[in-house]
Amino acid sequence: MAAQRLDSAEPFGAGPEAVQAAIAHLGYVQIDTINVIERCHHHILYSRIPAYRRSDLAHLQSTEKSVFEYWTHALSYVPTADMPFFIPAMKAYRENPSAWFGSVTKAEVSAMTRRLKMNGPLNIRDIDDDELVDKTHPWASRKPSKRVLQLMFYQGLVAIAAREGMVKTYDLMARHFGWEKPPRPATERQRTAYLLDRALRSQGVVSLDSVCHLNAPAKAAVRELIEARVKRRLLKPVTIAGAEKVQHWAPPEVLDQPPMVPVNRVHILSPFDPLIIQRKRLKLFFGYDHIFEAYVPAAKRRYGYFALPVLVDDRVIAAIDLKTDRQNSKLLVQKWTWLEEVGAEAREAIEAELGRFERFQLEG
Repeated sequence: MAAQRLDSAEPFGAGPEAVQAAIAHLGYVQIDTINVIERCHHHILYSRIPAYRRSDLAHLQSTEKSVFEYWTHALSYVPTADMPFFIPAMKAYRENPSAWFGSVTKAEVSAMTRRLKMNGPLNIRDIDDDELVDKTHPWASRKPSKRVLQLMFYQGLVAIAAREGMVKTYDLMARHFGWEKPPRPATERQRTAYLLDRALRSQGVVSLDSVCHLNAPAKAAVRELIEARVKRRLLKPVTIAGAEKVQHWAPPEVLDQPPMVPVNRVHILSPFDPLIIQRKRLKLFFGYDHIFEAYVPAAKRRYGYFALPVLVDDRVIAAIDLKTDRQNSKLLVQKWTWLEEVGAEAREAIEAELGRFERFQLEG
């Protein structure tokens, strides 16, 4: 809880500096397209910054340029200071584009580069001379230029300079950041240390799976580094009751922290929150098996289409399926599932947080 900064009221303060500090501490903040309630990148930051404003994130991305978008385990906001750790992946995309981008030609990339140089930053809506094609995937676009821009994004040729909802404005990477030359790429050894240090900072107690979430190729090198740090007494092995076969580790100072004092602090968390997204870890530590049911047939849903876990102190005590009715300025409770009994004070705290959460949804 302390590692996730969910154990105190305002762990990062307020303003753009707080947003920068939160992203730097967590390592990344996931972006997602679902808009049943506020999109998850804003929701995740709001959960740790009570005075969070969406404009603070936009300022960091477009004006200060101290955060950028790239792929971690999903598309995410990442500190620009961490750029060297992502440049090798960009280079790999340039050398070996995935099959998803197989239809994009070098001539199309060159033409888009010239267009950006001549006309400045653009979004897909600015392109009106495409010959539309049939979609090959539900998430694809009928505009071929979109796939060209997406490939250039993964290759590190363009950056997402601004975002309005899910509409992205692209600019040439070097121009966006004002680089004469890009940062030097991190070595493989540095990237391994980065993965481990990021996980230790934001998770406290780690396993090989939690460090390498959806990144199995990194496991061998991370395990080797963990074993080296155990020998130097920088990490201690941790055994968790009920999961003795799964190795965990933590820095000694983490294990010396006093237990959390219950104060009925409530967080209504996004299903994409870093505390929630690793489902096996969540179940192990909190005894809660979260199911993302947006893609489950309605008749088989247990918690609801877009259920949000409700955290009171360090217990997940409910899952609430919420939907924002923006036209009528209301937050609708579609379904409420209690997972354990709570007292009157905790119920009052949940209702108060729901009211605050509703105001956040409707601020726009």
